[in-house]
Amino acid sequence: MPNDTRELPAAPEGLHRFLGGSPFAVAFRLVLLSILVGVVLAAIGFDPYNIIRSIELLFRRLWDLGFDAVNWLWRYFLLGAVIVIPVWLISRLLGAPRGR
Repeated sequence: MPNDTRELPAAPEGLHRFLGGSPFAVAFRLVLLSILVGVVLAAIGFDPYNIIRSIELLFRRLWDLGFDAVNWLWRYFLLGAVIVIPVWLISRLLGAPRGR
């Protein structure tokens, strides 16, 4: 019979639908994404062999950075206030209109 076609075994539709593509393509994308995320996590100091300690160190560094920023701002405020406040006070005393 010339029009007789033989059906090939269908690819597992459920697996293909679950993965969102062919297994090889999905595995390749996951490997690339894992490498990219790994580079970013390594840049902020994460260690894959001790992830809990790495998270603790990250939060400690962020905490210290926050207080260092407050300390930095406070020092510059004091340094500027030594000049700005007396100049402002003198200008208010000398330039204040009388009798209003």
